[in-house]
Amino acid sequence: MAAYSTTLREPLRPQDAAVARDMRRHRRLPLSLAGRFMRADRNEFNCQLENISVGGAAVVSPHAPEIGERVIAYFDHLGGVEGVVARHTPDGFAFSFKVTEHKREKLAAQIMWLINRSDFPEEAGRLHERVGTRGRRTTLRVEDVIIDVELLDLSASGASLGTPARPPLGSFVVAGKTRAIVRRHHAQGIGVQFLTLQSPEALRDSFP
Repeated sequence: MAAYSTTLREPLRPQDAAVARDMRRHRRLPLSLAGRFMRADRNEFNCQLENISVGGAAVVSPHAPEIGERVIAYFDHLGGVEGVVARHTPDGFAFSFKVTEHKREKLAAQIMWLINRSDFPEEAGRLHERVGTRGRRTTLRVEDVIIDVELLDLSASGASLGTPARPPLGSFVVAGKTRAIVRRHHAQGIGVQFLTLQSPEALRDSFP
């Protein structure tokens, strides 16, 4: 177990917090997710995501890395992100992401979905009529790989795809031409939920 500094840190004063907020390039959104982070010495610790933007995040943890230290964090439904510790907070630390533009775009889509997930409950697919489409083909893009898949059924909120591929639950994909989140795995493939509800016209355009 690595040794950690026990230096007490004074709580942020209101004016300090206001200045810190002004210095952020991206607006932070409150989002609570369980996670873990790995320090530069490869020791791992549990943490709780407190807020996030496409540029960085603040986490709650009694184990605060040194400012400037590189960390890798993994959060439920969000995946892994790498960054550098920017400052300490009264109950943890904040770090700035060091990610590619592609990863930043993916984070933006995932954050949007997670922030609005109360509008897309687990049963969302059952709230919209599913249309059987067995036999039709479409594409699934996972990262930079495009896979030919079978479109098993389709609704305004999501789709079921026949494929041997099993992207992680909560990962961001593009089904047809529509951004989506992988919500479940099943015997024939995967179920995805669209980031926004699709009109009949949008579905015809995305899944011709």
